Amino acid sequence: MIRDSIPLEEITEGMSACYSQTITDADIKSFAGLSGDHNPIHVSDTYAEDSRFGKRIAHGMISASFFSALFGTKLPGYGCVYAAQTLNFRYPVFIGDTVTATITVKSIDIDNKKITFDTTCSVGRKKVITGEAIIFIPEKKKN
Repeated sequence: MIRDSIPLEEITEGMSACYSQTITDADIKSFAGLSGDHNPIHVSDTYAEDSRFGKRIAHGMISASFFSALFGTKLPGYGCVYAAQTLNFRYPVFIGDTVTATITVKSIDIDNKKITFDTTCSVGRKKVITGEAIIFIPEKKKN
């Protein structure tokens, strides 16, 4: 059995985990290919030069996907189920920006095996994405 997670009983309000990654041109092109989102604001320097941002921006969902990595590998860890997420895209992320995703336990519902998290992505001191997520903890198998 794989066990690389924190048991629900050991999770407390305020616990958090972080993940950082610098966004590259290759990340954006790979995400465009995977998602099918080839919006020129993301993939065309020429188009983006005339946009409100003056240069290409990363897909917001690239940064938001870092939350999933944290839930599935750090807090609570393997086996959890991502049930809901709100996202507020506050500022753009550019190629070369280092995004830090942070998840923080907001509340715990032991009876329903559900945890609510505050979620943020930051570039430096600027919060570029804010939101809230709900994660379900899997039932333990009975032998």
